[in-house]
Amino acid sequence: MFTTLSDRLQETFKGLRGKGKLSEADIDTTAREIRLALLEADVALPVVKEFIGAVKERARGEEVSQALNPAQQIIKIVNEELVKILGGETRRLRFAKNPPTVIMLAGLQGAGKTTLAAKLALWLKDQGKSPMLVAADLQRPNAVNQLQVNGERAGVTVFAPEPGNGIGDPVAVSRQAIEEAKRTLHDVVIVDTAGRLGIDEELMRQASDIRDAVNPDEVLFVVDAMIGQDAVNTAQAFLDGVGYDGVVLTKLDGDARGGAALSIAQMTGKPVMFASAGEKLTDFDLFHPDRMASRILDMGDLLTLIEQAERTFDAEKAMKAAEKLSGKGGEFTLEDFLEQMQQVRKMGSLTKMLGMLPGAGQIRDQLENFDEREIDRIQAIIQSMTPFERQNPKAIDGSRRARIAKGAGRSVNDVNQLIERFFEARKMMESMARGGNPMMPGMPGVGKRSKSRQAPKAKKGKGARRSGNPAKAAAVQAARDEQQATAPGAAFGLGDQGVPDDFDPSQFPDLSKYLK
Repeated sequence: MFTTLSDRLQETFKGLRGKGKLSEADIDTTAREIRLALLEADVALPVVKEFIGAVKERARGEEVSQALNPAQQIIKIVNEELVKILGGETRRLRFAKNPPTVIMLAGLQGAGKTTLAAKLALWLKDQGKSPMLVAADLQRPNAVNQLQVNGERAGVTVFAPEPGNGIGDPVAVSRQAIEEAKRTLHDVVIVDTAGRLGIDEELMRQASDIRDAVNPDEVLFVVDAMIGQDAVNTAQAFLDGVGYDGVVLTKLDGDARGGAALSIAQMTGKPVMFASAGEKLTDFDLFHPDRMASRILDMGDLLTLIEQAERTFDAEKAMKAAEKLSGKGGEFTLEDFLEQMQQVRKMGSLTKMLGMLPGAGQIRDQLENFDEREIDRIQAIIQSMTPFERQNPKAIDGSRRARIAKGAGRSVNDVNQLIERFFEARKMMESMARGGNPMMPGMPGVGKRSKSRQAPKAKKGKGARRSGNPAKAAAVQAARDEQQATAPGAAFGLGDQGVPDDFDPSQFPDLSKYLK
């Protein structure tokens, strides 16, 4: 969503790099470019004015003029100001002291409240809660049925006493749901209300009546992040008509410009609490202003990536794989490789994960063209192998490769490439696990020490004979000393042997295929 904004900001910062000191003109030019980037991203004008004013004021201050690297200091200021307009800090749910905790969802028609209700329920379930969904959207056709289907997918209870489609009283249903939750010992109740327009007074009054009937602990306003600056007007209308405690942004994976995310918290004073960025029920998490700012500035979001890995990876299996790579638990096999690949697959889209890495914006074209199905093809090849072949990949000869290719529906060349890359990757990972440097095996001080750190003695022979003339012998020795001192590797104490004794050029991995 923030692709255009991120690209414009990166282009702006490029012009600052290499400058030891920023002039007034440099600051004005940078501020103007940032202003244009924010306006193109559909950020509300009052937010843009306040943001640019804060950046210019800080850029003219001592923190930039006295910085060793003014360009990096400007980026730091922009990052901090972005965090500020995004809400400042992460806002978490407040749970009731006496369960159940009641969460009411409100928002426009088509904002994605019903799907988001199931996502929130699944997220709470993973947090150890026992949520119950309430079908209080009795206006939209099949809204009740949609919530029941999503609730079943999430594995949570759905309270739906009325069929909907215009039949039933949503206020009465919401009130009954609280009693049902107490009876069935559900500690969280999520009320899905009907979508409405900000100018629809009757539906706004109905939302207020539901709020008064259930006395919610949290009222969340669900807004489509793709609707631009109009999101701010709608958010203000709901704030005046119903009132809410926090905002949930949906459809953050869309291709819109993302102005709503950068405007709504600053304009309404209510924090963005959750973000939904996909169609799967698991594409949902807390909204972290600092992490979102880092993504916009192409600094990556490693914390979210680590949290996803911690939720998905089996710690015991990961430990066993690490032991095998370090040489303590046997040999790392294709069976282990398949297990690790399946764990990565559970984390979700590889494109999204790679996009969280710092500098991912520089390889955006490659990420957009990345074929997610390649992982499935690799799994198909490995699963076409026998258990013996997975445990002993070196035993896979030509006839076995032909049989594996046929079973996986791939070519023999695909099987050959997979096995070849597996051996290369295993060698590299084993070297790294043992503390070595896969690019410079045998390098002293990295991994295993070389057999000798002293310069080997010169072999005796015709070329090593000493002249009988003392002056000539001294000159020859001085030349040799100078050659040894300037030889490659002399700075590492390797003498005239610039390469360690145990160095083998064949140990270099072939990286050409990764550069295509």
